[in-house]
Amino acid sequence: MTAPHTVHTVAVLGLGRMGAAFATRLADQNWDVLGWTRSGRHAAAGAVETTRDPEDAVTKADVALLALFDGQACRQVVDRIRPALRPDTIVLNTSTIAPAEAEALARRLGPSYVHAPVLGSVPAVAAGALRILAAGDQDALARVRPLLRALGTVRPVDDAATAAALKLIANSSLAGAVLALRDALRQADAMDLPRAQVLDVLELGQLGGLVTRKRTFLADGTAATTAPGEFTIGALAKDMALLAAASDSPLRSAADLAGTPADPEADIAAVATVPAVDGAVLEPLRRYVQGHATGDPAHFREAFLPTAHIEGVRDGAFVSWRLDEYCGLFPGHPATDEPTRTRRIDTVDVHGTVATASMTLHHGPDTFTDVFLLVQAEGRWRIANKAYHRTPRPAA
Repeated sequence: MTAPHTVHTVAVLGLGRMGAAFATRLADQNWDVLGWTRSGRHAAAGAVETTRDPEDAVTKADVALLALFDGQACRQVVDRIRPALRPDTIVLNTSTIAPAEAEALARRLGPSYVHAPVLGSVPAVAAGALRILAAGDQDALARVRPLLRALGTVRPVDDAATAAALKLIANSSLAGAVLALRDALRQADAMDLPRAQVLDVLELGQLGGLVTRKRTFLADGTAATTAPGEFTIGALAKDMALLAAASDSPLRSAADLAGTPADPEADIAAVATVPAVDGAVLEPLRRYVQGHATGDPAHFREAFLPTAHIEGVRDGAFVSWRLDEYCGLFPGHPATDEPTRTRRIDTVDVHGTVATASMTLHHGPDTFTDVFLLVQAEGRWRIANKAYHRTPRPAA
């Protein structure tokens, strides 16, 4: 069996969800495909021939296509197959790895290396609708272009590190969309809105494409954790950790995904169906609000640990109050303008037995941003420390 292009035989190394989909798609498009997986277990890849020996696979291949989980796996597989590579064999890496890892592989393998991370998951592979960020030597790119076009649309990128970085940025936007969808569904649940009706409306907005693709998972909260994942929580969390390290910048999505109480092998839609924060975590924050609303320091003593500190800048000077000192600021009755004051809990992020939270308080002419560190001890949550920022109303 031959194909009308200079590359005829492809060794797909890694037969997980994406690798198996690559192998099946290419075989269906009349490419000669030989598959191998490190674990010995692989997703269904149609009638694609498999081998136990990756060296045997690449000796017969014009292209060694890597579809592996991370940079370490890529290094290990390249170490194993490199002695068996023919001089004209191209290593085509579709794996999502760190920019530095992609650059190192490009330096090591030289003109025979093409880095080509893909945008899209298993259904896009099957439809030949992937978006592919391809970087490499021009001759190598020309040789693998027909193969890449069988999988989707090719977008040339200057170098391997840039292609890897752009893939992480794309996945960051996906993580943000999943978390935005989670917040919308939590708010809808809090208002007892019918899930089907909520999804109908969300499909009309900015999250519409994601809702349409994941609707089966979202309509039934259990489906996202029991059906085979198209793109898993574990894979997306790994990618966000890579991005945080590469950019030296904290990412809210990385923390949220890492802290998601769901099977890492579940589809990313499971993140959007995780219930809101346990009320036990919110209890000390509600006590704190009651303390401000009533002026009664007893609520603060329930909300905070006895060892807590409250810190910020007051009248231009840094202050650090112990809990007793802080409680002494409250007169035991509400402020005269209490009916006009408002408070809201903005964020709560739970990580096992610790949590962080933020709150906005509008007190007369001033707005306060409060940031809390909470801990779970002796069966209950308490505030360990609070720092605040005061924004006074601008002078007229």
